Amino acid sequence: MPYNNTPIPPPAEITGQVSLPLARVKKIIAADDDINACSANAAFAIAVAAEQFVYYLTEQSYKMLKTEKKPKRQLAYSHVNAAVSRHDNLEFLSDVVPRQVTYKEAKTIRAQKKARETASSGLQQQKREATASVSNGAAVLNGQPSSSSATGIPVR
Repeated sequence: MPYNNTPIPPPAEITGQVSLPLARVKKIIAADDDINACSANAAFAIAVAAEQFVYYLTEQSYKMLKTEKKPKRQLAYSHVNAAVSRHDNLEFLSDVVPRQVTYKEAKTIRAQKKARETASSGLQQQKREATASVSNGAAVLNGQPSSSSATGIPVR
């Protein structure tokens, strides 16, 4: 059975109908605490803008699919991710569409992060010990009491 992979062209002009359900768009708008009320015309305009955005994101992702050596028939997460990372005007989605990481890479990243945290906590502990020993009135240098007091006057 052949696939129907002919793209549906976007409408040339706005006809007054949108593909997204207006009731759901209104619910999403109502969920925002900053917005008290929203007119039907504003909800329609937001729905049209959302459709145009989804169309643009899909179009850019499809271009990423076609640039592969062996183009596939389906858009994948990797194509959307490539579109987000390569187009400056889609950069704001980089937090929502993060780069795919293999389990092995994630494991090494987590180990590196943990090593950095333990190293920084060790430095913080050393700083706390150094400040505690200076605040006691005795200056400490390399873990050994120095020959001078905290005031800098030599002790005899």
